[in-house]
Amino acid sequence: MRIADWPETERPRERLLSQGPAALSDAELLAILLRTGARGRSALDLARLLMSRFGGLRGLLDTDQDQLCAAPGLGPAKYAQLHAAMELARRHLRENLARGQPLTSPQATREYLRSALRDRPHEVFCALMLDTRHRVISFDELFNGTIDSAHVHPRVVVEKALQRRAAALIVAHNHPSGVAEPSQADLAITRRLRDALGLVDIRLLDHFIVGDTDVVSLAERGLV
Repeated sequence: MRIADWPETERPRERLLSQGPAALSDAELLAILLRTGARGRSALDLARLLMSRFGGLRGLLDTDQDQLCAAPGLGPAKYAQLHAAMELARRHLRENLARGQPLTSPQATREYLRSALRDRPHEVFCALMLDTRHRVISFDELFNGTIDSAHVHPRVVVEKALQRRAAALIVAHNHPSGVAEPSQADLAITRRLRDALGLVDIRLLDHFIVGDTDVVSLAERGLV
């Protein structure tokens, strides 16, 4: 049976409009993005099949283009729809950080850094440059490392901060292993950055480490 033939109270789109997106399951939200199903399957049936095949929503969205387009009921158009939605979500988070308001929400910062860094296959070290009121000036990717390390040079971070005329920084990097616990090397580079930035009167506010399911704040642990 087509979704259009279901009672209105059971259709994903109508439920979203009446109850809000949080009331829908992952499969129902995915069905709305897919819009149409495949032969003999509604969009919701297709969404459930795809999530089962790829191990959930994240597995589906992390799958490369060729493999995803080869799945039943998918193709370049649906692949484009899904990844356009993902990029809109990332840009929405980025704009929330860059609207000229002071950074007062650690959770908003966490969500943006998770969306920007979690799925990178190698380590990426970045910095949020802030003005005197802790408003975001820029988000800069400063170093790219191998699968298990990034070589961070404090001099480069200081130069970029001075170029941006930043008064404070929040730095972050991901752990491709998925484990967000800080290493001794992470603690050491945090101290080096704090001391180097302090010499030019720029504060290091925090160092976030992005893992698979968690984002650890070194400031919250008293390590900055």
